[in-house]
Amino acid sequence: MEFVRVTEAAALASARLMGRGDEKAADHAAVEAMRKMLGSIEFDGRVVIGEGERDEAPMLYIGEKVGKGGVRLDLALDPLEGTTICARGLNNALSVIAIAEDGNFLHAPDTYMQKIAVGPEAKGAIDLKATASENLKNIARAKKCHVEDLTVAILDRPRHADLIAEVRKAGARIWLLGDGDVSAAIATCKRDAGVDVLMGSGGAPEGVIAAAALRCLGGDFQGQLLFRKDDERERARKMGIQDFDRIYRIDELARGNVMFCATGVTQGTYLDGVRFFSGGATTHSVVMRSETGTVRMIHAEHHFDRKPDYSF
Repeated sequence: MEFVRVTEAAALASARLMGRGDEKAADHAAVEAMRKMLGSIEFDGRVVIGEGERDEAPMLYIGEKVGKGGVRLDLALDPLEGTTICARGLNNALSVIAIAEDGNFLHAPDTYMQKIAVGPEAKGAIDLKATASENLKNIARAKKCHVEDLTVAILDRPRHADLIAEVRKAGARIWLLGDGDVSAAIATCKRDAGVDVLMGSGGAPEGVIAAAALRCLGGDFQGQLLFRKDDERERARKMGIQDFDRIYRIDELARGNVMFCATGVTQGTYLDGVRFFSGGATTHSVVMRSETGTVRMIHAEHHFDRKPDYSF
């Protein structure tokens, strides 16, 4: 439960800058708050998915050690998933962190990943080697509905023009995302969220985080790394990746016992955003574990005169 305080702190700090138009400031606020809170927890943490490599990120960089000492754990984190969303005051910005035992997260380089994600009802019905149309038919069959009943979340990017055209031709509805595909992947597991499947390419680190969340929720995920440049392949090789064409299944991206925490920064399909009142704020978070399948939804009220760590 201590880890939810970490995402709460990052969400509260970045939410102060919602709609202000400054992505860097919002992200910096979230990173500083998350780093400070992680330093208060008794564990030996190592960042394996973070803000980037050491020369790119002053803190929460890949390989950074955090915590006060104790049990060894690996962290996959994104202090502000959806920096553009937060800066523009749009929906579905989150602060997220996934925790696993040492060595159980794929060390994904900062490149793209082709992804497909579904909730528990369609578990086992997806195949990244199949076409979008074939996957939609299989998902509809698993969910006992028509393809026309499905809603597909896709990042609104020029690279997805062919995918969007194919999904439209298949008859499914589309939710175009400005940013934040972790939130969309999680939403596939919430019946009333109105999202059945996430398709397309996005950040590989976010793919690992999404896989960790879906492990806890009973969903399914597959991903394949998409390298843009030779130096990305070289970094991947140094991280231990040998097969550049491999399709990773959910339990290969996030193995063993996994815990996931997220707090809404802006209003979203899965979590409510931070709401400030005089002297404090309310947050909406989720904490879940793959081992037990326990999912805890936490509505918290923070009073800054009693919790100075959250005042920022």
